Amino acid sequence: MNVHDFEAARPDGTVQKLSDYRGRVLLIVNTATRCGLTPQLEGLEKLYETYRDRGFVVLGFPCNQFASQSPEPDAEIEAFCRLKYGVSFPTFAKVNVNGRNAHPLFKHLKRKTGVWPFNAVKWNFTKFLVDREGRVVRRFAPTTPPDAIGEHVRKLL
Repeated sequence: MNVHDFEAARPDGTVQKLSDYRGRVLLIVNTATRCGLTPQLEGLEKLYETYRDRGFVVLGFPCNQFASQSPEPDAEIEAFCRLKYGVSFPTFAKVNVNGRNAHPLFKHLKRKTGVWPFNAVKWNFTKFLVDREGRVVRRFAPTTPPDAIGEHVRKLL
């Protein structure tokens, strides 16, 4: 199994197959609107703008599991990201990243990058780098700024 085997709902409820991103390098991020790290959306957008023409995509997955820092409905979250931070990369409907109801994609990402039993996503803005074949290459901590990930993205492009 790889990332291309999963699908996820977009904010409007349509289902997006991640196989649509086959051949691209992905950075999958669990985001939040009311977190101290929310300004990273600006850096994620800059990273996306820098490398998108070379086959790079950021995928944002809002999550409300950490101190309820993304309580808004999906459409409101999407509008917030676009209006306040200029986000143009694809965003998805809210997901759980931990626990019994974690989205299957995040279960996979954690399995590929964590060491049991410490493979949980610790906080908002955990980032997972995926190569063009859908293999999870690396996990970055929430505090890792997007500009520090550019070098890793370039190596995969």
